[in-house]
Amino acid sequence: MPLFMDVHNLEGGVTVDAVAEAHKKDLETQGAHGVSYLKYWVDEADGKIFCLVEADSAEDANTVHREAHGLVADAIYPVTEHT
Repeated sequence: MPLFMDVHNLEGGVTVDAVAEAHKKDLETQGAHGVSYLKYWVDEADGKIFCLVEADSAEDANTVHREAHGLVADAIYPVTEHT
């Protein structure tokens, strides 16, 4: 399944607790769309959130965010995993 990294930019910063709650809502919503949110990273001071997600399309990934909590990504990039 394709892999994407999405980026959210929230003015005024963000807390890890708020992102954890949003991620929980993503996990509760993702199954209906065949999406799997895998990991996320947070820069609290700069208000940046990065989400790694498996989805058939970027739009499917953003649909989960939209339905779960309304915080859609500002950008979504197709990525490949390497070690």
